[in-house]
Amino acid sequence: MIVVTTPTGRIGSRLVTRLLAEEQPVRVIARAPAALPADVRARAEVVEGSHRDPAVLGRAFEGAAAVFWVWPADRRASDVVEAYTEPTRPAAEAIRRLGVLRVVSVSALGRGTSYAGHAGNVTGSLAMDDLLAGTGAAFRALAMPTFMDNLTRQVRTIREKGVFFDALSPTHVGPTAAAQDMAAVAARLLTDSSWTGAEEVPVLGPEDLTQEDLAATVTEVLGTPVKYEQISLAAMKEHMLAGGASDAMAQAMADMAEAKENGLDSGVARTPHHAVDAPTTFRTWCEEVLKPAVQGS
Repeated sequence: MIVVTTPTGRIGSRLVTRLLAEEQPVRVIARAPAALPADVRARAEVVEGSHRDPAVLGRAFEGAAAVFWVWPADRRASDVVEAYTEPTRPAAEAIRRLGVLRVVSVSALGRGTSYAGHAGNVTGSLAMDDLLAGTGAAFRALAMPTFMDNLTRQVRTIREKGVFFDALSPTHVGPTAAAQDMAAVAARLLTDSSWTGAEEVPVLGPEDLTQEDLAATVTEVLGTPVKYEQISLAAMKEHMLAGGASDAMAQAMADMAEAKENGLDSGVARTPHHAVDAPTTFRTWCEEVLKPAVQGS
């Protein structure tokens, strides 16, 4: 049995679809089972509740061979590390107690760099991984760069104003990866019983691009001018606060952006294998995901 948390999320939903297509036994944890697609409700075992609840975790992890763990940190948390580790502690205990064999988490690039200890959400993610790696289960942390899919949050400004924003400098070079590729890597690991130990699996995508490169590609795919505008770290924090984030979590986002600007995502040397694991180019993602989202809005 493979347990999937966040089955309606960007990665989790794609992962569940892949696992069911491979006829794998799937169990999902869902606070609102009615939000699941009908075919998932029909074919997967559904445990209703939150994966913050130890009782729910106990029911979900009972008899499980593998667990896909994602924790979307609470935007209102008072401490970024606790936002990731506090809900993971009961999961780690359940994994240990119930003898789960393999665990795959969604994490971030940056471990081993000088920025990892003050990189906001990344620092929290790495602390979460340490808890899971200490359970005795075989563990793989999917070390992610910036998600291509994050750009869909700015569909309205792209469509109406021809612009998207971030705190990275226009010429900052970095990797990006698509959620569909992350799900594919997770599916491969969760269905493979041969691996052991605890390691990170960097999911870098096939190319490193600047923000200017992203804007040029979006312009070409949409057929209308789209530019990139850098905002200050202070403006990023203010935007997060206006959206309901706590001061700690707003600062965490700014700290992560600053760390990325300074090389947080550059600690892993790119190899041809990374393009095999995550083959979706940014142009392909724009054609398949962003363009329909902009045109359908």
